[in-house]
Amino acid sequence: MLHTSEINLATKKKKKKLFTRADISGWLLIAPSFILMCVLILRPQIMGMVWSTFEMKGFQVVKFVGLDNFKRVLTNTDFLQTFINTWEYLGWSLVIGLLPPFIIAIVMNEMAVFRKTIRTLVYFPGIMPAVAVSVLWAFIYQPNVSGMLNAILAKFGVEPYGWLQDGRFTILYIIISMTWSGMAGTAIYYFAGLQGVNNELYEAAMIDGAGFFTRLRVVVIPYMLPMLLVFAARQCIGVFQVVDQPLQMTGGGPNNASMSMGLLSYNYAFVNYRPQLAMVVNVITFCVIMIFTLIYNHVDKRASENM
Repeated sequence: MLHTSEINLATKKKKKKLFTRADISGWLLIAPSFILMCVLILRPQIMGMVWSTFEMKGFQVVKFVGLDNFKRVLTNTDFLQTFINTWEYLGWSLVIGLLPPFIIAIVMNEMAVFRKTIRTLVYFPGIMPAVAVSVLWAFIYQPNVSGMLNAILAKFGVEPYGWLQDGRFTILYIIISMTWSGMAGTAIYYFAGLQGVNNELYEAAMIDGAGFFTRLRVVVIPYMLPMLLVFAARQCIGVFQVVDQPLQMTGGGPNNASMSMGLLSYNYAFVNYRPQLAMVVNVITFCVIMIFTLIYNHVDKRASENM
């Protein structure tokens, strides 16, 4: 009779052998993508973290300065304003950008006719490039009567309003344009999720005399809540990477009122030609995004278990 340790050793050797034979083709298939990921994603991220601790002349490393670059960025008033702005972006994004796609998905799900046509129209803004959307909304927000919104106000005798020049609400107006562009894809995801709602629950609620809003509260929202939480976490991650919209619409103004972390990094690298400071901003952004990513993975795992 074999000893227990001998059995365990034989089992481990067998598993190891089977793993190698069964998965070698899979490793060969994934190797090109893995190599590209290391070269184009992991290596630049690691080098950026390393170079953030060096003094640089252009993109040439000069000398090691430790955490001096972090001190220069963190003590800069522009960074503090930008960091506050980013959380304002996040707040407005959750307030304005979270519910409209869900409402549109519910409307599409409840429609009996023209469902495919409505889905096509809803998705149309999502196929437009971010730069084109930003330029379009910049024209809509023009401070004179040539802007669409001010032209409408002029019809009612209201004076033109400097939409993007009002620092109190500039971020709000940018978020509105981002929501118009980005809610299409999210609404389609929500619509697909609504297709998975158990029809028996719907029918039981209707038999009990439940109206639309009661069915929404009792059946739809409990089922869709995990997906809503997942997309909320994804939205938090995306907000910290906003660059195109403030760059094209306001340039970060007025008086840095719409400056984002991504745009600040862009300005450090390609306007002020201080890439080491841009890398510092990117490292800080990376740390914040990692926290949201961990939250997202946790929420996504719980959502998968509950669905």
